[in-house]
Formats: sequence, structure tokens, C-alpha cells
Amino acid sequence: MLYTIKQLRQIEQSALSSLEPGTLMRAAGKAAAQAALQLLKTPNQAVLILVGPGNNGGDALEAAVHLANAGHQIFVLHSPSKTARSPSGQQAFNQAQACTQINWLASDAPLQDNYALVIDGLFGIGLTQLAQQKISPALQKQITQCNAMSCPILALDVPSGLDADTGTIITNIAIQASHTITFIADKAGLHTGDGQDYAGLVEVADLDIALEYFPVSVSELNKPALFPDIAKPRRHNSHKGSNGTVAVIGGAVGMQGAVILAARAALYSGAGRTVASFVEATPNFDAQQPELMCRPAQQVQFNPDTVVVIGPGLGNSIASFDLVSRALLSTSPLIIDADALNLMAQQPALHALCNGRDKLSTLLTPHPLEAARLLGCSVEIIQADRISAAKKLARQYSSVVILKGSGSIIAHPDGNMVINPTGNAGLASGGTGDVLGGVCGALMAQHKNMWQAALAATYLHGTAADSLVALGIGPIGLCASELLVEIRKQLNTLLK
Repeated sequence: MLYTIKQLRQIEQSALSSLEPGTLMRAAGKAAAQAALQLLKTPNQAVLILVGPGNNGGDALEAAVHLANAGHQIFVLHSPSKTARSPSGQQAFNQAQACTQINWLASDAPLQDNYALVIDGLFGIGLTQLAQQKISPALQKQITQCNAMSCPILALDVPSGLDADTGTIITNIAIQASHTITFIADKAGLHTGDGQDYAGLVEVADLDIALEYFPVSVSELNKPALFPDIAKPRRHNSHKGSNGTVAVIGGAVGMQGAVILAARAALYSGAGRTVASFVEATPNFDAQQPELMCRPAQQVQFNPDTVVVIGPGLGNSIASFDLVSRALLSTSPLIIDADALNLMAQQPALHALCNGRDKLSTLLTPHPLEAARLLGCSVEIIQADRISAAKKLARQYSSVVILKGSGSIIAHPDGNMVINPTGNAGLASGGTGDVLGGVCGALMAQHKNMWQAALAATYLHGTAADSLVALGIGPIGLCASELLVEIRKQLNTLLK
């Protein structure tokens, strides 16, 4: 589960009420040292530990003593506090000063690339939007030097400079960790926005806090357990009608490829029948995928048994507007993407029609710019708090929402939120969003559950990209069409 900073503070305070002072800091320091030892592998290594003025620095000092006692050469770069330390922090500081194996560096010391590991204990979750003013030029330079080092960097709780709630970098320099050990519970900011670039591999240490102190969370990371209906094997005694119909609508002149990609994705994801529907210049057939039926968009039959993916390459013509209106007025389950989202943003009447639909019959799949248009704000505002933006979209449009990007956000109109951990930079290319829309449509057609279809499609889309990159296909140059066969493979692996 994922928890906010506010929730984590409450959990910590509740747990401390029944523990001896310093218990959690000692547990965090021990967990950090164990994580560090896994990275060090061999004895007598040089370790640089960045120690900040708050409790995150106390965690780092506890770890420093453990690592020194384990025979490693410890070098502490300490940023002194202008305010008094907490009792636990002071105890950790006194203990570290008494440890003769620890070497203390001057606060403005230049840093050389001769360490086997750097441990970041500067700020943790205590960083605020105003913290940039507290970072001295000397420390900014040292962070830059650390990021340039060839060794692993282990962040304690949260990489310094990263907002644990939003995944936004809130200083002008931040620690770029290869690994993060996060305490008490996982944080959303480690997995979306800048989180994956700065947190690296994330491990959670719960510090043995009893489950009774954890409130119910409405946020978590995506995983197959969240979409059990999708993972059910297909019955042998079935036919094409058993597996649903998907109609993809779009394909203005010059953009027919978007419809083809989405329709092929639906086909490869198991839709029983797939119709590629074009608002202009309908081709006779798809020579590479003749299983697809190609028809003019005006011939689409909207009904509860046909899942409609509308928007890929749709354009903004009057005919396009009419098709979006018809779709929103229909009883068809809808996946709304691309130009259909832009038309909704431009036309308040379409927004109203969307709000009038069953909230679990509609899925919006915007990228950040499309989300900004839908909410009437800038892309910068969307990216500054992707989670809030996704939740707001789901609420305002009464729909399930996939806000695409690094750590895609899947938001339920009732307030639940899931962050998708799969995928990579190879998906940052044209056509991959069309593929995602087609997968969403196929899974909805087969399983009649929009929330689970959105979760599963996002997860499979990402795992397919990850698998291709592992095979040496991308991330640079990974093409959307290359995802199709791999998505099919990942889906069938899931069923097994």
C-alpha cells in the first residue's frame, strides 16, 4: 500500500506512543545498514554518508555505526542543524561521535569518486517546498559530485530533493539514487513523475510497526492481484462472440495508422471481433492483419455489447464531433483517447454528456497535455502533482482515468488510485498510446469490468515494453507495433 507523508507521520506517532524513545530510529539505521551491506558485498569498503540535520540524518548516523562495526571505512559529511536535534537524533549523533572508526569530513569538503557506496541521509520526507532556500551552494555542489560518482547511491526513506507525495523534484538539485530503502511504508512519489529516475530500486522496511497502526489506504502499486477477472483462463467451449466486439473509431486522413495500431492491439489482446472504423478514407482491408474489419465510422453500431475505442487519429472535424457525441449518448462502454479527449476539452456539452454516463462504463486515457486541456490548466500543473490531477479528472468526468507517463496513474471516480510500476522510456514514442487504448478495449470486451481492464492493460503494456528492452529491443527506437506480439505473450503468461 502507498501512504502520504501526513499518514506516515500519524503512523509513526501512534507507534512511538508504545515504544521506547529511539526505537524506530535504531530500527531504521539497522535496516539501512543491512541494505548497504547487500550493495557493498566485500569487506573494508569506503562508504560516504551524507547526514542531514533532521531525523533522516539520525537514521544515517545509526547506519554509520553499524557499518563501521562491520569493518567498513566510514566517512560522514554532516550538515549541521540551526535548531536542536530531536532526542533520538541527538542520541544517534553522540553515538556516532563516540565511534572512533568514523571519519568526519568538513562540511564544505570536495568529494572524490573513490567510494564504494554513498548513503543519502540528508532530508528524507522532511523536505518542504521552501527547503531549496536552506541548501547551501557548497551542499549543492556536493550533491552534484555524488550524482556523478560511479558507485551505487542508497537513499534513506526518500532521495533528498524528491517530494514523497507527488514524485516532483522540489529543489534545484536532488540526489539521484540507484537504490532507496524507504521506512514504515511505501510512498507514491517514489513511483511516479521523477520518482523512478531518482529513487532507483525501492525496498520497504516496515520497522516492525504493528499493522494496527496502519489506516486503510486507497492507493497502491499495480499488480496482477488487483485484476483477478482478467487472469481467468478462457473457456475451451467458447466462440468469437464469447470474447466481445471492439470498434475503434478515428483515422482522419493522414492518421489512419492510429486506428490500425489500436485495432491490432485489440485483436492481439483477445477481442473476438475487431472493427477498424475510419472517419475518412476507409481502406478496403488491412493487408498485414486481414482479420480486422475496416468500415466507415458512421456505420458503427453503438450498443452495450460493443466496446468503442474512440479518438486515435480522429481529428477535430464536425463529423468527428458528431461521432464523439453519438458515442457519449450511447450505451456502449467507451475508451476515450487522443482527439476525442481534445474535443471534450473544447466542448462543454461533451463534458456534460460524459458526466451523465455510468461512471464505470467510461475510461479516459490522457497524456499530460491532454489532461491539462481537460482540466483547463498547464502541463506543469499536471506534472507537479500527477496523482491529484488524475483523481480530479476521474471525479470531474465521472470516469475511470489512466493518466499516462512515468508511473501511470489509474484513478477510480470513487477516489481509489493505483500507480503502475511497469514500463520504461521506450513507451515515449508515437503510437504506444493507441496500442494501450486497444488493449483496454479488448480486455473490457472480454471481461466487462472497466476498472480491472484499465489496471491490466496498463500493467501488460508496461511489462511488454520491459520484456522487449530486456531482449535488447529499445528503449531507444522501440516502436509501438513491436509491442503487439509481446503484449499477447504477457497476457497468456498471466493466464498460466
